[in-house]
Amino acid sequence: MKQKTFEQGPIRPPSEAGSLLFRFTRNCPWNRCTFCPVYKGKQFSRRSLEEIKGDIDSAAEIYQEIRAFSSIQGHGGSVTREVLEAVFSTARFNDFHRQVALWLYMRKGSVFIQDANSFVLPAPVLAEAIRYLKRKIPGIGRITSYARSSTLAKMSVAELEEIRKAGLDRIHIGMESGSDRVLKLVQKGVGAKGQIEAGKKVIEAGMELSEYFMPGLGGKELSEDHARESARVLNEINPHFIRLRSLRIPSRVPLFQDWQSGRFTALSDDETVVEIRLFVSLLDGISSRVISDHIMNLLEEVTGKLPEDKQAMVAVMDRYLALPGEEKLLFRLGRRGGGLRSLDDLNDPRTRQRLQLAMNELTSETDGDLEKLIKELADQYI
Repeated sequence: MKQKTFEQGPIRPPSEAGSLLFRFTRNCPWNRCTFCPVYKGKQFSRRSLEEIKGDIDSAAEIYQEIRAFSSIQGHGGSVTREVLEAVFSTARFNDFHRQVALWLYMRKGSVFIQDANSFVLPAPVLAEAIRYLKRKIPGIGRITSYARSSTLAKMSVAELEEIRKAGLDRIHIGMESGSDRVLKLVQKGVGAKGQIEAGKKVIEAGMELSEYFMPGLGGKELSEDHARESARVLNEINPHFIRLRSLRIPSRVPLFQDWQSGRFTALSDDETVVEIRLFVSLLDGISSRVISDHIMNLLEEVTGKLPEDKQAMVAVMDRYLALPGEEKLLFRLGRRGGGLRSLDDLNDPRTRQRLQLAMNELTSETDGDLEKLIKELADQYI
């Protein structure tokens, strides 16, 4: 599985459900995408600054409680492994205490503001919430948030600068595609022009920018347009990071019905690699870092800094595509099962032997239908 880093936002009080900035009940008006299950059927409403500060106060109290517990344990307020284990095994501490303790133990100082679009809050409100967070909880370094291009494009650079100066220094945008045809297909609510405008404003405001590209989102019908237009848009933005998140279609997402009915033709793993190869080959004139650090991506090795690592990334995909059919199947089974991280892992004799035995057994158990099993293994990570 993907190696995780702890980037936890302020802990919500046990008595309240939801997230730091917003409540959700039904119908999310800004996240209409047909492939996204996260906010479907949930209604959006803003939380007041007073509520947000109340949650931060609760998190700060938990922070101080953990530090005091550490001192009583003889660790001087530091969260060592022994203190962390004690917090996790002490009945009076709940999940919120455990999350804060883990945040302190990791010593990263990173905070991720939850929700898909924190920037729908007025800039002064969001800036004040961030300043208050930094005042109340010591040791915070980088603060990151998700945002939508449709919202950011309507904001001024001055508003974004106000938020950046308050302490929010990295934004993740789920671009998914730069193709107007694909964006319309999935009801993204923004076009390529808006994606470009939003991305440029974030960079001009002095924030780091991660843009997410979703291979496979256009299906077979729009695969080439999806790859070409997404590369074009990102070439204009030049984000700090380009993150790959290959499309999966579990039964709970609206796009599943289109796929089942034949209105959408999903790409195979091999076709997805071909699409990513085209996409990467068209990235030009930018200094972004491409990152493929998720189990939904077949080839985690497609990672590197542009332009110097471009050919190496293309070479990884060419190497995979040149494998014989059975070798591809063996690698895909191992990768989707969480046992492989690179093509070179197949060269390890013991790993290869275990995979071969597993594939033989599973082929027998599934009557030769390994494709269905591989899909189920991949979907479990969504």
